[in-house]
Amino acid sequence: MADHLLERVRREVRVEPGTPAELADRATGATLGFEKARAPRDLAGLTERLHVLQNRLWAEDRRALLLVLQGLDASGKDGTIRRVFTGLNPQGCRVVSFKAPTTTELDHDYLWRVHAVLPERGSIGIFNRSHYEDVVTAQVLGVIDNERRRRRYAHIREFERMLVDEGTAIVKVFLHIGKNEQRERLQARLDDPEKRWKFGRDDLDTRRRWDEYHALYEEALSTTSTEWAPWHVVPADRKWVSANAVAALLVDQLEAMAPTVPAPADGLENVVIE
Repeated sequence: MADHLLERVRREVRVEPGTPAELADRATGATLGFEKARAPRDLAGLTERLHVLQNRLWAEDRRALLLVLQGLDASGKDGTIRRVFTGLNPQGCRVVSFKAPTTTELDHDYLWRVHAVLPERGSIGIFNRSHYEDVVTAQVLGVIDNERRRRRYAHIREFERMLVDEGTAIVKVFLHIGKNEQRERLQARLDDPEKRWKFGRDDLDTRRRWDEYHALYEEALSTTSTEWAPWHVVPADRKWVSANAVAALLVDQLEAMAPTVPAPADGLENVVIE
C-alpha cells in the first residue's frame, strides 16, 4: 500500500487525545482513498507484511500487540478479523470474544476477565468486543450508573497505560457503521438460513436504542483516547475499506515497534546439513 494512503488512514481515523470523537461528523461510507478494484491487492500486500512482522514479534518474544475491536451489531467485527488475520501463524494469534459475564466473572472486578486473556509476549491478541462493553453496554442495561461509568473510564485509561508500559501495544478500532447499512445487514442475516443463528431478539432492542449507544460511544471514545492507546474510528459501510484500514493500522503499529528476530548462535555461518 502506498505511503500516502497509510498517512491518510492515520490522519482521518485517529481520535486525537483530548478531542471529541465526533462520530456524527464522520462518514460511515468514506473510502479513505482506497479503490474497490485495488482493495484485494492492497489487502494482500498488507497481510503479507503483517505475516512477516508477526513472525518477528513471535521470534523476539518480548512484546505483544492487542487489537481492540468495538462496534454496534453488524458493523463487521467477525468479517474484519477473518479478512485481516487469514494466513497468520495461529500459534501467535488469539481471538477472544466477550459476551455477558459469567457468575464467576461477576464475582471479580470487571477487568479480571480481561486481564486473564491478554496476549502473551510474542503474540497478537484480538478482542472481538472488549472491556468497553463494561462501560457502554453496562450503562445501557442499567448495570452501572453515571458515577460508576465515569470512574471506569479512569480505570481503563490507567489499565491500558500499564499494559503499554509492560510491553503490550494497543490498537483500538471502532467500526463505524451507518444506521441504514446496519438495517440491510441485519435483514440479510435474517433472510439467510446459514446466518440466522447470529441474530437475536436483543439485536432489535439495541437497534431501537441506536442514539443512546452512539452517545455513550461518543463519550467513551473521547474520554479514553490517549497518547498511549488512541482510538481509531474506521468507516464500516464498505467491508473492503474497513478491512484494509484495520490491516494498515496494525502494520503501522508493528512497523513502529520494529520487532527483530534473535541473533543466531555463533559459528553457524559455514554449517552444512548432510
